[in-house]
Amino acid sequence: MNKRKKTSEVKNKKTRSQKKIVTFLDEFKSEIAAFFEINNEQPFELQQLHDHFDADDHKMQLILNGLLDELIEEGRIKRTPEGLYVANVSANVLIGKVEHVNKNYAFIVMDSPLPEGSKLSENADVWVDSDDLRGAIDGDTVRITLFSDYRSGRRREGRVEEVIARGKTEFVGEIELWPKYGIVALDNRRMYEDVYIPENKLKGAQDGDKVLIRLTQYATRSRRMEGEVVEVLGKAGSHETEMHAILAEFGLPIRFTEELEAEANAIPDTISAEEIGRRRDMRDITTFTIDPADAKDFDDALSVRFLDNGNYEIGIHIADVTHYVRPGTALEQEAYARATSVYLVDRTVPMLPEKLSNNLCSLRPNEDKLTFSVVVEMTPDAKIKHEWFGRTVIHSDKRFSYEEAQEVLEMQAAADKAAKEEGFVDLSAPLPYAKELTLLNTLALQLRADRFAKGAVNFETTEVKFRLDEAGKPLGIYTKVRKDAHKLIEEFMLLANRRVPEFIYQKSKDKGNPNTMVYRVHEEPDMEKLRIFAAFAGRLGYKMKFENEKLAAQSLNQLMEDLEGKPEQNALEQLAIRTMAKARYGTEDAGHFGLAFKRYSHFTSPIRRYPDMMAHRLSQHYLDGKPSPDRAELEPACKHSSAREQLAANAERASIKYKQVEFMASMEPDRVWNGIITGVTEFGIFVEITDTASEGLVRMNDLNDDYYELDKENYRLVGQRTKKFYTFGDAVKVKVKETNISRRSMDLVLADANPTRSTSSFKNTTERSRQRSAGSSPKDKGTRRKRR
Repeated sequence: MNKRKKTSEVKNKKTRSQKKIVTFLDEFKSEIAAFFEINNEQPFELQQLHDHFDADDHKMQLILNGLLDELIEEGRIKRTPEGLYVANVSANVLIGKVEHVNKNYAFIVMDSPLPEGSKLSENADVWVDSDDLRGAIDGDTVRITLFSDYRSGRRREGRVEEVIARGKTEFVGEIELWPKYGIVALDNRRMYEDVYIPENKLKGAQDGDKVLIRLTQYATRSRRMEGEVVEVLGKAGSHETEMHAILAEFGLPIRFTEELEAEANAIPDTISAEEIGRRRDMRDITTFTIDPADAKDFDDALSVRFLDNGNYEIGIHIADVTHYVRPGTALEQEAYARATSVYLVDRTVPMLPEKLSNNLCSLRPNEDKLTFSVVVEMTPDAKIKHEWFGRTVIHSDKRFSYEEAQEVLEMQAAADKAAKEEGFVDLSAPLPYAKELTLLNTLALQLRADRFAKGAVNFETTEVKFRLDEAGKPLGIYTKVRKDAHKLIEEFMLLANRRVPEFIYQKSKDKGNPNTMVYRVHEEPDMEKLRIFAAFAGRLGYKMKFENEKLAAQSLNQLMEDLEGKPEQNALEQLAIRTMAKARYGTEDAGHFGLAFKRYSHFTSPIRRYPDMMAHRLSQHYLDGKPSPDRAELEPACKHSSAREQLAANAERASIKYKQVEFMASMEPDRVWNGIITGVTEFGIFVEITDTASEGLVRMNDLNDDYYELDKENYRLVGQRTKKFYTFGDAVKVKVKETNISRRSMDLVLADANPTRSTSSFKNTTERSRQRSAGSSPKDKGTRRKRR
């Protein structure tokens, strides 16, 4: 017993954030568990335990014995065959990932299940003091030990025992040079320590440069964080440097190697007669593309043919990327590694070199192009009578921007209305392809209505766009409005993405063991999460029903309709989206909840998505009559593509956030902005500025008219003295206090101490919801296209 450590070392540590223990027995049991926790390698006789805990009389011995039996039943200690008591070390050891959300503490998100007997939910994360991270940083996978009283129902706390895997080793920051070393302040907001760089590891960096560094030593209580410069990105604050810094921060490539460019440039520009002969020739059918005005890669086109039977032949033509990018080539390996194109505010980082993405595989007008097509015969009420899948050659007649196509639709609609109401027929020159565009729009509206009738969810995400000058400085921010031309293209792309996997399934010889396919999977939502969200929305005045999946979709669509034009629209829509499962790639035929499709793939953008290339190859594989490959062979590529997609989305959001903060930094410092509270946390309130969709933080320290505490169950901050509260959905007026462009963050202060509550805001009630918080930390907005 002389080597055992004092129980109080752990007990004091774990109880400093807990105010009380309910009963004497709870406290005594916690003390016994803590004793075994810190003396976890030594077995003890019962008499030794009686002596240590001063159980001198018979009553105390019975109590101690009973608590030992409870701990054995719970699996927290064990009794050996010899009758000795020893800690069950594995019961309190868990594996998880670090989320270092605050300078003073982190949460460990569990990868392993809870020990048997835990009273906490499976998704209860573990709180760890920063001093107990032992060199672990945000994103690391770690092994932790729980403190002994985690079963009491309070917050679980623990400490890191071992770093199993580093999540990230390279970071971006601004360097400050000193005579014999450099100090790098990291851009990552979850890295709270500056990094020391020895003189011989500076790699020529100058004071004020933005650099990419690699960590070589991790900070603990007794040592600092050290690293080495990997690459000098340029002078901090310049547009080009900061864009490269974002790509470097997320481990995304900036350019192609000379070898890859050479391989791409060696591909012939001409299409041979033999290749055309192997394909369905559709060059004489009216065909056009509709894309953003600034697009350079046109990977999809639509063709229209009016049939004698009154039906229509609609061709959905997709660039045949896999004809040019063959397995085993360096181009194939690079496409796999990147897995997706990345869209920052001012540039595209393509998955494929320019020779392919903007030339050979871009369906430019007045050029013959190789495509992979879905050709359907549709009735006037948008029902499919016949469909064909295969490789084609097309010739696009016209390149429309979305704005041009929309103008044709609107002008034709106005002309048709005038002809109907006034009998007036415009004899001027006809609008280009107005008949075809109008038909496609009519069919698309029917497809869309049918989709929603079957339970699709109408999530319309806000797309933030910037007006930039030649140097990349933001001159203005606006949100992009989706009109019929956008929705027209979307519906026909959705149609192709739905029909291709259905076609492959139907070709399966054994429907119980269907052909392998790469699906875009979106699982049904967790009903408990939806109910929590419903309770949250209900407190804002929105009634929702989530009794089953179909009612869930209907209720979510009604919410989207009710939110239209409301100040809290964007914030509440984002919370609703985050309640859903994330779409991913996989070989499991699990359907797509958000689109209400039984089977769904990504087939329509192989220029910019590797899973679409996989879908093209599988489609041709089955058209050639070949047997189904093993699902296990394709699953790693699906997981890799899902991870790369998320990485690209994070980089896109970072570039948007950077430009938002840069724009706000250029505004008059005393300007008052209208905002809406989008998040409430223990360190302040997040506010979205309505005019610019920019989000900033009003820190708790700047709410100086009272002492505010977080009322988590009611999603609000409440003043201790005045009882004034700030809650999600409140309209407030703010000023910009400080901007940090490198960290893409903005601090705000309230310009008016009295928030405005609309009829849809929280009710002022003292009755606390018993539901858990639906979550309110902010998410940045803005994507190039919907990631269905």
